[in-house]
Amino acid sequence: MGIIRAAIQTVRGSLADQWKEVVEPDDMGEQTVFTKGVVMKNSGGRASKDVISNGSVIHVYDNQFMLLVDGGRVVDYTAEPGYFIVDNSSMPSMFDGEISESLQEAFNRFKFGGTTPLSQKVYYVNLQEIKGIKFGTRNPINYFDNFYNAELFLRAHGTYSIKISNPLLFYAEAVPRNAERVEISDINEQYLAEFLEALQTSINQMSADGTRISYVASKSRELSKYMADTLDEDWKRMRGMEILSVALASISYNEESQKLINMRNQGAMMGDPAIREGYMQSAVARGLEAAGSNSGGAAAGYMGMGFGMQAAGNMMGSASEANLRQMQMNQAVQQQAASASPAQEAARWTCGCGTVNTGKFCAECGKPRPAAERWTCGCGAENTGKFCSECGKPRPAAERWTCGCGAVNTGKFCSECGKPHP
Repeated sequence: MGIIRAAIQTVRGSLADQWKEVVEPDDMGEQTVFTKGVVMKNSGGRASKDVISNGSVIHVYDNQFMLLVDGGRVVDYTAEPGYFIVDNSSMPSMFDGEISESLQEAFNRFKFGGTTPLSQKVYYVNLQEIKGIKFGTRNPINYFDNFYNAELFLRAHGTYSIKISNPLLFYAEAVPRNAERVEISDINEQYLAEFLEALQTSINQMSADGTRISYVASKSRELSKYMADTLDEDWKRMRGMEILSVALASISYNEESQKLINMRNQGAMMGDPAIREGYMQSAVARGLEAAGSNSGGAAAGYMGMGFGMQAAGNMMGSASEANLRQMQMNQAVQQQAASASPAQEAARWTCGCGTVNTGKFCAECGKPRPAAERWTCGCGAENTGKFCSECGKPRPAAERWTCGCGAVNTGKFCSECGKPHP
């Protein structure tokens, strides 16, 4: 029992009248993963039965996987578009198309037992990317951020997409029994729970890798890779499908985390003496404005403000003087940095957190200084700077190479898809 390929001329030409019926896939939307085949009459219109007769023609379109099933067991299949004739006297043809050889292993597990065919039916599995599957975290996900040095909590919402990579396994393990049409939403409850669990694991891994919490929303591509590493092995092995992409629509923080972030950012801003001085001057201006609009009269308002200014004058004067000294020190440091010798300039390095350092460790987050990349000049001297210390020749430009995905790179890995330099 199986199928054989039919020439398109025989299906559409003068021999078309000899076919008993033609099977077409039922409507297949963007999120339809599985649907039945519809038996069409030779004269047009649908037949009154769904049982496939010997000698019928089955039509398969691009990005569809057709299964010929008898009593729930797979008789034959194809992943190649075209017309195929049902021939119960032939052996299974198993047209794999571009799908991996794992199909044949799955076929041996779920194939027909060899008895006389009674109720053959045709089903189709969607091989296109199933997009727009929505997700949202029910509870906040904990995220330790090294920059804030605090345990923060975030919520994530967005969409993800999957692709069915082993349709035989998907049919056997994921499609409900006797179902004739399946949308991804019909079977997504369990998968969504597993997805959210893997999402938390992947986001925690991003935290362990030192990614700033404010950067998570822009890391959809990296998150897709984390999710694939977490879920794909299990989903491919158990259900024949895999994660293709994850798109984060929004990242939000719980109330306490937002307060901590705002407090840390305000503290960082107030560390600048110019901002502190401006804040004090604007506070005085707001006080004068409030005194002028005092309901008891401007004179009373200014009198009260005068007493307050007299009491706080010494403190504000000291604060302004301290701000001025720090601004002068910062200016001196900048001037010194501008006139630094080449050796001193070479000793300066910028940490991933943005802090400029001269020592072996970052003064802000404690990360070690990255090792300088070494290169060998044509004269044989080994260097780390932009010019050879022996002959003065400039460092050669980095070798450019093109990845299979089309991206042009200079490093060891592709900046677009992450594949290593061939």
